[in-house]
Amino acid sequence: MGLDFSLATPKAKKPSEKGGPVLYDLIVIGGGPAGLTAAIYGGRARLTTLVLAGTLPGGETANIDILENFPGFPKGINGAELAQRFQRQTERFDAKIKTDVVTKVDFSEQPFIIQTAGKEYQARTVIVATGAEPRRLGVPGEDKFFGRGVSACATCDGFFYQGKRVVVVGGGDSAVSEAIFLTKFASEVIIIHRRDQLRASKIYQERAFDNPKISFAWDTVVEEILGDKTVNGVQVRNVQSEETSVIKAEGVFLYIGMTPKTELFTDQLELNEWGYIVTDRRQHTSVQGVFAAGDVQDPYYRQVVVAAGTGSIAAMEAEKLLSDYPGRY
Repeated sequence: MGLDFSLATPKAKKPSEKGGPVLYDLIVIGGGPAGLTAAIYGGRARLTTLVLAGTLPGGETANIDILENFPGFPKGINGAELAQRFQRQTERFDAKIKTDVVTKVDFSEQPFIIQTAGKEYQARTVIVATGAEPRRLGVPGEDKFFGRGVSACATCDGFFYQGKRVVVVGGGDSAVSEAIFLTKFASEVIIIHRRDQLRASKIYQERAFDNPKISFAWDTVVEEILGDKTVNGVQVRNVQSEETSVIKAEGVFLYIGMTPKTELFTDQLELNEWGYIVTDRRQHTSVQGVFAAGDVQDPYYRQVVVAAGTGSIAAMEAEKLLSDYPGRY
């Protein structure tokens, strides 16, 4: 997709939302760590900046009970509180945050068009930071206990399972590597996998098989997550024998994949085979002037600090583009 620079308009000073579409220097789609960090950098660079944060400002971070690996908080910090701090810092630099849900985008020409249910906006540059969400099992008890025994981040929550028995659902690299990580804390880790062999790379398999804390439930699927106030077990079914049983556990870690939130961009931006937005090392997408940051373009790390870093890069690149091509954007 090319950009039609003949549509360039003068740089906006103070966008007014009265009347027709509002033109911003930078619109960030997504209100998680990547999006809010990008907005902080955009605001500090004196770009007129708008964050369309969706229904949950702070993104998935707001659902984390205690985040202990974000720099600057030696005792850890509640995810919702960290998200609120991100928001306050963003607003300090005059970036606007709206809890509007984006319903449609048009990146075919410049200025770009972003639509919500009740409003249309225009942007000289855009940063997509819509994130990714853990793929769910879709079984009873999963939603009820998410954050209270069910997790998709061993790095975030493993510490809380000191001396406890936990299960890991999945058989790929993420599942096995996180199971190995959990053995630092848990007394026992049971990997539940629907097949009779792991899909993880050989080195992860070797480490898992050699770890005395790790055992396996082969050919097995989870049918229900059990508990009272918190998780106390999972009901499972063997796909070969069809027999059901209960595995006692105080934690359930899900690693059956992530789903990037890219439905809006399938016909707008280049996506890879897993649906993630393709970017270069400077967060540029396949459309000049549109950048992507955070988990929506990162299938590997899924860490708050990494998302924040890519958000800052994207915003600096947006500001550079606007500065390098005055009058075009």
